[in-house]
Amino acid sequence: MSDFDAIVVGSGMSGGWVAKELCERGLKVLVLERGKDIDPASDYSDQTPVYERTHLDRLTEKERAQHYPIQTRAAAYAVKESNKHLWVKDSDHPYVTPDDKPFSWVRGYHVGGRSLTWWRASFRLSPDDFLGNQRDGIGVDWPIRYDDLAPWYDHVERFAGVSGSREDNDTLPDGVFQPAFALTGPEEAFQQWVAASYADRFVTPTRTANLTAPTEEQQALGRGRCQVRSLCVHGCSYGAYFSANSATLPAAKRTGNLTLRTDAIVHSLITDAPGNRITGVRVIDAKTKEHSVFTSRILFLNASAIASALILLQSASDQHPDGLANSSDQVGRNVMDHVGGAYAVANVSGFDDLYTFGRRPNGYYMPRYTNVGRRDRAFLRGYGFQGNSWRAGWSGDRPGVGEELKEKNRRPGPWRISATAFGEVLPNPKNRVTPHKTKVDRWGLPLPYIDCQYGDNELALMQQASKDIHAMFTQAGFKVVESSETNGLKLWEPGRGIHEMGTARMGRDPSTSVLNRFNQAHDVENLFITDGAAMTSSATQNPSLTYMALSARAANHAADLLEQSIL
Repeated sequence: MSDFDAIVVGSGMSGGWVAKELCERGLKVLVLERGKDIDPASDYSDQTPVYERTHLDRLTEKERAQHYPIQTRAAAYAVKESNKHLWVKDSDHPYVTPDDKPFSWVRGYHVGGRSLTWWRASFRLSPDDFLGNQRDGIGVDWPIRYDDLAPWYDHVERFAGVSGSREDNDTLPDGVFQPAFALTGPEEAFQQWVAASYADRFVTPTRTANLTAPTEEQQALGRGRCQVRSLCVHGCSYGAYFSANSATLPAAKRTGNLTLRTDAIVHSLITDAPGNRITGVRVIDAKTKEHSVFTSRILFLNASAIASALILLQSASDQHPDGLANSSDQVGRNVMDHVGGAYAVANVSGFDDLYTFGRRPNGYYMPRYTNVGRRDRAFLRGYGFQGNSWRAGWSGDRPGVGEELKEKNRRPGPWRISATAFGEVLPNPKNRVTPHKTKVDRWGLPLPYIDCQYGDNELALMQQASKDIHAMFTQAGFKVVESSETNGLKLWEPGRGIHEMGTARMGRDPSTSVLNRFNQAHDVENLFITDGAAMTSSATQNPSLTYMALSARAANHAADLLEQSIL
């Protein structure tokens, strides 16, 4: 007799969805979280004014260098003095890379994980994104198509709450939206210029998981409308943006079927004698280092792309000498992210009579327009642009002291607009994560060894993206003040996009992939993986919405199999 019907490893973006769906199907579910619990009253800092925060909410240079060098390099916009507990201390959680291949791994070890600090951009993959690998002969073909996932995109958008505008364009499929946040005057001008200048490009408000018109179900969970404060990385006391803590985990708890265990570090997975079914999970208490075992009928790995792959590789046995579910030798391989480095910032004239009220949680988006449906460039795939605009001069960014400082910053400066490219990274089996052979952490587990670098295609993408955005801003009549074209293109290191994925990919053939079309392991029938590890290609869109849809779909499929006594 198992302790639980299901165990979910990880309580974040995807794990929260699995817990919700399984609990609502009547299963008894244990969620294992390696970090601490979160109390909004003490752990959220969105109600504390900046002037009451230490160092105006900035980490000291010493603390940045000693404890948060990676987190602040990759997520400098979000790591604050008041919310630093929502990010791991790099000094406490090291990993290893080759000296010439840096990788920035951004993490949060607590209930909800990075769902508390994500950027909330919520885009569907397009029909073409599910065909790219097959068409280009790269990696393996997705075992699903857009139509397989479309109803689950509907499902998660409706519950999570995504604001956006409908564009009726297959390169960025429409969804179930709440009213969009408005574009600014300069963004509208850019939107209109792009529409008049290109048949294959368009600008839309960024689709963001912030509530603008909460539904009755969302309100019943204690979620309120977005207050337009741009304090999302501090946690939201209104529950206005989607997180596991504000939405999926409360929904799971209200069923009475959820057990949440914190400070529970998964050591490895246990299988039966033949090795084709998981029977339990070995867990280390993060505080006491005591070991325990929990059993279940099915298991979902949702620890993140890197951590989930490591758990499988650490679960090697006589039946699985190369790691659990790894007969294909693809576990840990094909690490992908989104490559960046191409950008532009420009002044926009003609809008000095306009200013903004409130602080939107989003900006604008221009989806991919290269190699859509067919190859039309020398490189493969493409890139999208994420941008914003603001009125300079309001926030003390002009020099001076005393009255001089006050006078200079009393008047707004020019409008500025920015754009940053996010490019698709191709799957490459040489880009991989493995357990380090000799170095271990404080719990005796191998340190992650991440060996990943970008190739010629990623460089070519960013070179063209750099040219494109500089040209578009210039031709739109904006005055470019800074860009990767003028300053020199420098690619982000892998991990900088904070979208790591691909280490246990879905596929049709068990000899070349880890998971089937329902995120079920080919080798281990009651194992499912629905975090970023499952991605077969990266596309260009922020991937969290796709993780959510895959998780809801797989959880309901697993529940069906249990009901039918197939598992």
